Amino acid sequence: MSIEPNTFPKVSIITVCFNSETTIRDTLESVLSQDYPNIEYIIIDGGSTDKTLVIIKEYKDRIAQIISEKDRGIYDAMNKGIQLATGEIVGMLNSDDMYFNNSSVTTLINKLQGAGVDSVFSDLVVVDQKNIKKIIRYYDSSQFTPKKFKYGLMPAHPTFFVKKYVYDLVGPYSLSYKIAADYELLIRILWTNRISYTYQNGPLIKMRSGGISTAGLKNSWILNQEIIKACKDNNIKTNFIFLLAKLPKKLKELIKYGNKWL
Repeated sequence: MSIEPNTFPKVSIITVCFNSETTIRDTLESVLSQDYPNIEYIIIDGGSTDKTLVIIKEYKDRIAQIISEKDRGIYDAMNKGIQLATGEIVGMLNSDDMYFNNSSVTTLINKLQGAGVDSVFSDLVVVDQKNIKKIIRYYDSSQFTPKKFKYGLMPAHPTFFVKKYVYDLVGPYSLSYKIAADYELLIRILWTNRISYTYQNGPLIKMRSGGISTAGLKNSWILNQEIIKACKDNNIKTNFIFLLAKLPKKLKELIKYGNKWL
């Protein structure tokens, strides 16, 4: 399943959204301004009742597919996007995320091709919801290895690009998880099936703060419970004590990079 060098394989980028009128334009502009020449852009909307679809339709001539219908949550929507994707490589960009610059996709695909692997990931910056020039945290993926799943650590999911055949091999996002289905899927890709990967240094995504996995203590509790379940389902031994080991890393990222400016 190798890709010939010096070519531009089709890349399917999937954005899932629901009532995202305040952020979706930034996401759309971010994808449509990429300098990579072969992008298939797919929008999966969960039946928004605000102006999300109005904004999306302003760009309809540059979007390969727009689906708007009720779904069973963000991971169900992502699965729909994957089923529709015709690209050799697939990436996800949520409706409150943006690429760091207009060459982010090119950088990731060049790294994947150059390394001769089937997946790639990088770092991202978490930015303030209202002021996207203000960095809250720097999500560093550089030290990740599959052995670190047991500690609740994973590469930054929005930066993860993988060859389409991998989804056919490992299956879709599991809908039995409310928050950690991305974590569980990455376990199946990088741990269970040992799909080859490489790391691209530097931030390539800007993520607005306030996502579901960080929205309060209740969600943090659910997330950690689901991380333990994901590990158990994939024969990785872990517990809450192991998960506590990730806290110093997160704290360091917050202290070192919090309140810096782009």
